[in-house]
Amino acid sequence: MDEQASLTNHFLIAMPTLEDPNFHQAVAYLCEHNAEGGLGIIINRPTDVTLGELLEHLEIEPVSAAIAGQTVYMGGPVQRERGFVLHSPDSEWDSSLQVSDHVSVTTSRDILAAIARGEGPRRYLVALGYAGWEAGQLEQELAQNAWLNGPADPDIIFERDSGERWQAAAALLGVDMTLLSSDAGHA
Repeated sequence: MDEQASLTNHFLIAMPTLEDPNFHQAVAYLCEHNAEGGLGIIINRPTDVTLGELLEHLEIEPVSAAIAGQTVYMGGPVQRERGFVLHSPDSEWDSSLQVSDHVSVTTSRDILAAIARGEGPRRYLVALGYAGWEAGQLEQELAQNAWLNGPADPDIIFERDSGERWQAAAALLGVDMTLLSSDAGHA
């Protein structure tokens, strides 16, 4: 797969017909996409878990109630016990992948410790789990019209309310999801 065919740093926006509960009205940010498959983090599935609860499991003490009260997202159905932090790439961490000039993903404990101290990246989203696709699987799902895809906007990841992200990501493509039917049509 050439770089132009890669959907790295793109949003996958679930079509209304995608009824899998893991992905219904989901927006996934693709951190990696190549001939071997893809890895994305769903950015609009808040959980009941707070960052404080997650940090407590790691025996890390947050410096403020504001940090402790932040929402942790369900990043996808794969490895839900594993943490991922999407963030602005303004610092170096032990295990990071810079996806674009504006977004990196980190899986190491040091970023969570820095966030707990109030010294983390300027913008971030903490998620548990990820969405994964095997070689050719994502391309097949795109061909079946399960997803829209388009270039990602970091402001949607980090600044928009989670309930607005599905519509906002589609609006980047000029699509109003409220006008699309969940019924599949056949000619």
